[in-house]
Amino acid sequence: LDIVTNDVLKKALRFTGKMGVIASEEEDNPVDTSDMAGLPAYETTALMDETGRYTAVFDPLDGSSNVDAGIPTGTIFGIFDAQDCLLPEEACDTADEKFTGDTAECSVDAPSAECLAATLQPGTSLVASGYILYSSSTFFALTLGAGVQIFTLDISIGEFVLTHPDVQLPSRGGIYSFNEANRVYWDPPLRSYVEDIQQGLGESGKRYSSRYIGSMVGDVHRTLLYGGIFGYPADAKNTNGKLRLLYEAAPMAYLIEQAGGLALTGKTRIMDLIPQNVHQRVPVILGSPDDVREGCAPPLHTSSTPPSPQPLLPSAAATASSAAATTTSSRGAIRWATPTRPPRSARAASRG
Repeated sequence: LDIVTNDVLKKALRFTGKMGVIASEEEDNPVDTSDMAGLPAYETTALMDETGRYTAVFDPLDGSSNVDAGIPTGTIFGIFDAQDCLLPEEACDTADEKFTGDTAECSVDAPSAECLAATLQPGTSLVASGYILYSSSTFFALTLGAGVQIFTLDISIGEFVLTHPDVQLPSRGGIYSFNEANRVYWDPPLRSYVEDIQQGLGESGKRYSSRYIGSMVGDVHRTLLYGGIFGYPADAKNTNGKLRLLYEAAPMAYLIEQAGGLALTGKTRIMDLIPQNVHQRVPVILGSPDDVREGCAPPLHTSSTPPSPQPLLPSAAATASSAAATTTSSRGAIRWATPTRPPRSARAASRG
């Protein structure tokens, strides 16, 4: 299904007449849209002066592993205003006296430096980004650098209708969205942050709810509408994170920032990162600005040696020492006393 979706998008983008290069999760290297086997050639120079001007990067079907379970999926995309791209097969200079006529001598297995330069751009170079969410309705979120608009497909007229104009994230939400199955591999500061907001010991003083779909588009869509924090951080299993910078992290970071939020790796603004390769992975923490600042306040894992997984269950000594903290309610039930830890804001202040 990923491959089918990728082919549909490649054909649709090619026939806009404006795309020069595309980079996709399903492609090993950037692809030139003017040279796609099996598609008819057509002339555009007389129709428009922007032929091949833009580069599109996309994840054709985010969350595809969840399709059989009926969980929402989506498409993530970003658009760059690209420079000219020299194709590998065009790299041979036929006028060169040293050229033997054998095109096999050309380096056709890798994209040219110009082609990569058109693709490997930081998020700050994006001119547009967005996502399409395939769920109870088909939602289309888009930014052109002047705020975020969300449209909903009206199947009765076959058009996308503006339903959420000028989306703005609240400064704080009440939802956190992390894959807690990886909690034992997280850095201690991140575990501490999540434990705090679960118990109402964070800076806001309220308890947060957990919501995690496992599809980035679905989780980010909810975060845009309700606020809160979404993250797929680096951990002992994925020391560089799991989400791709070029066609997942950067386009979503652009959307989030245009809606008034923040998108960080844990210490660095995602939009400032220059991709080193098409499929580079990075940690991602994004959402409401105050939630992201609080979640990223302690330094997250950056060392070359990942931390050892920490057990979630307390040791026998810790269990024995905490037994004294139990109280009995009037109904005779055993209740664990609330930990007397100071709020994160106070602990942060004490650290100077």
